[in-house]
Amino acid sequence: MNTAAALNINEAKPLGFPIPANVYAETVVSVKHYTDRLFSFRITRPQSLRFRSGEFVMIGLPNAEKPVFRAYSVASPNWDEELEFFSIKVPDGPLTSELQKIQPGDTVLMRQKSTGTLVVDALTPAKRLFMISTGTGIAPFASLLRDPETYEKFDEVILTHTCRDIAELAYGRELYDELENDPLIGELTAGRVTLYSTTTREPSDFMGRITALIGSGKFYADLGIEELDPETDRVMICGSMHMLKDVKELVESLGFVEGSLSHPNSFVVERAFVG
Repeated sequence: MNTAAALNINEAKPLGFPIPANVYAETVVSVKHYTDRLFSFRITRPQSLRFRSGEFVMIGLPNAEKPVFRAYSVASPNWDEELEFFSIKVPDGPLTSELQKIQPGDTVLMRQKSTGTLVVDALTPAKRLFMISTGTGIAPFASLLRDPETYEKFDEVILTHTCRDIAELAYGRELYDELENDPLIGELTAGRVTLYSTTTREPSDFMGRITALIGSGKFYADLGIEELDPETDRVMICGSMHMLKDVKELVESLGFVEGSLSHPNSFVVERAFVG
């Protein structure tokens, strides 16, 4: 794990290609590599950008006349002065093969509209909120966990994060460890957030796919909590397509109904996830 030096904003680097119309050109502030597959980065935030915590934006690089854009959930909350992202590294990916090389001072392109389904307004209020994630699918939950509105709508938040190896869980554990020390929302989160980290390949305290752990009841036993109930609980899901499908089927079998901004209900899924 290593962190690139933070940016002196006067060190922004010149561009090789013009910026497309209606696109923000923002400067990389910091970069942190967790493993050879995962990294996070922070960029400056456009003053005019407004977004709901949990939404995603389209990110690109100024490395072509027609740059490639991909959907990235904003990992920082909507009150943050910078924008944070958590990304996978794909060696031959049209964007991530280059994005993983960024350094403070580089430019990242961002389309001006944010959108997404993982917002608290798409859920009706309840006692517990379950955030189910794999890999970099934890990113929108990093935003929501640091948003006071989440704690206005739910009494308790249970975040699950499943990765292949222990090292890949580091981002989620850092997020969890820093919540109570956050000057804005620390008092709100104290005693109200639970992290359940599992691995599917490397041996760890909790192993297995989250659907299998929920289905067998081990998930509930490990945490000492009541089973999922649409009367008291809400669910957000973000991660691999396989996990999305399995968890969606599982919660629907329990009586949960998918919600949206126009029709809030008991669970939501992010289908635009990359990585």
